Amino acid sequence: MNVTQLSQTSSLKWNDAPSKSVEVAGTKFVYRRLGPKDGVPVIMLNHWGAVLDNFDPRIIDGLAATRPVIAFNYRGVGASGGEAPLTVAEMARDAIAFIRALGFQEVDLLGFSLGGFVAQDIVLKEPGLIRKVILAGTGPAGGEGIAKVGLVSWPLILKGMLTFRDPKIYLFFTSTATGRRAAKDFLTRLKERTADRDKPITMGAFLRQLKAIKAWGAQAQQDLSEIRKPVLVANGDRDRMVPSSNSVDLARRLPNAELILYEDSGHGGVFQYHEAFLRKALEFLARQAPTPPAAHPE
Repeated sequence: MNVTQLSQTSSLKWNDAPSKSVEVAGTKFVYRRLGPKDGVPVIMLNHWGAVLDNFDPRIIDGLAATRPVIAFNYRGVGASGGEAPLTVAEMARDAIAFIRALGFQEVDLLGFSLGGFVAQDIVLKEPGLIRKVILAGTGPAGGEGIAKVGLVSWPLILKGMLTFRDPKIYLFFTSTATGRRAAKDFLTRLKERTADRDKPITMGAFLRQLKAIKAWGAQAQQDLSEIRKPVLVANGDRDRMVPSSNSVDLARRLPNAELILYEDSGHGGVFQYHEAFLRKALEFLARQAPTPPAAHPE
């Protein structure tokens, strides 16, 4: 392991957190870390086309007030090396190797959209590594409409280009006045960091991730009953990228899950309601697991 050594303090904020790197099987993975040194870390798994600068600073800073938080780029994305994987399973294997390379024996996961696909696959592959999971704006393998994310997204991406606006306005938020205000506030937060910004994703990596999303939507359903870990499922009630019905389906099929749907919000509901989501996420992560009932002799 070859880790770039950079100083870190618990008072560090996301917008000032230095970029670090760790080499895993010959590939450099770029990440940022903040929060206290001790505690179960939260590993952040990002969405299609996202780099480090696409994580919401308010959510990460809020989580890092009480626990370590590590956000990283998938292989071939941003400043990370290698070629972007064509399957969610490959991304999950990379994430597991990255977590192991940093020396963690137990972590929590927070996966948004594509990151939620990856989080599910990680916990199915390595359940002993995971304590709790937060799935936001996401859905299960074979879920409703997931194979059509590209068909839904391309017109909205084109609309953003033609109107000289960030496509996330149309992809993540509703067209209501509330949704538009939330989109403006979110995009302003993403621009707060001015130094040491990440490299943008290449079109090649962007398209390879889309192929992975399509494959996830087309593959057979996974047996989510195997995921016994506590899971918080969150989304907007009007998600058109990964339809909100998928969040309901996740909560129904996961044996230890709770669901929250935010009103008048889309794919980026957790960003629109970032304060409420952060309160819920902190409460969920801090909650003690119930003690199993004592066995009674027969």
